[in-house]
Amino acid sequence: MNRKRIFEIIEKSERKDDWAGSAYDIFMIAVIVISLIPLAFKTESRVLFIIDKAAACIFIVDYILRWVTADYKFPNFGAFAFVRYLFSLMAIVDLISILPSFSIISGGFKVLRVLRMIRALRVVRVFKAMRYSKSFEIIGNVLKSSRSSLVAVCTLASGYILVSALIIFNVEPESFNNFFDAVYRATASLTTVGYGDIYPVSTLGRIITMISSIFGIAIVALPAGIITAGYMTEISKQDSEDDGTEE
Repeated sequence: MNRKRIFEIIEKSERKDDWAGSAYDIFMIAVIVISLIPLAFKTESRVLFIIDKAAACIFIVDYILRWVTADYKFPNFGAFAFVRYLFSLMAIVDLISILPSFSIISGGFKVLRVLRMIRALRVVRVFKAMRYSKSFEIIGNVLKSSRSSLVAVCTLASGYILVSALIIFNVEPESFNNFFDAVYRATASLTTVGYGDIYPVSTLGRIITMISSIFGIAIVALPAGIITAGYMTEISKQDSEDDGTEE
């Protein structure tokens, strides 16, 4: 099997009847799901150990195959495609998902054991499924097309949180140990979560909280509307492309 065929299998092929590529996608999604099973247990066992190491080995093979076929993925980079791939987003996700398991079986990475986040980093394997799922591809396209609108909304929300925090921090300073607590409360109010661990006690503070919560509903609803509109547009686009292909 030549490198080009390997690339067509591990990447999304343009051919609708490429059963090998579809089988590979299904297999990798299954491996990703199974690899997350050990994270659901606090204690280690031999079965969980084997699952984790077997999945890590499969991810390593997948990583190597993608690296050796990088010149097909980035044809404009020539020989530098192999370096370009190492710094691509999904390659970094792949590497991060491998290292936590690899650090345990390799003495060269023993220093990583002291980091409690090594176990948590395995959750990154969920993001590996993005390249195999058409749904994730659609969502990714929606986020790209709506990027400017989402950035504007995030900027508005961030500004609103800071202003709200500054106001409540100066109106009711005795309720907060520091400004971060005020930002935390403003964020909880903006999202209408309301944990109740930090709350205003004065009348003016409660009025400000009510106002910020009401405006928060509108601000939080904006991203949902933008993403929904973009999603419907992307679905229509996908349907049009499929119809055109069939014709």
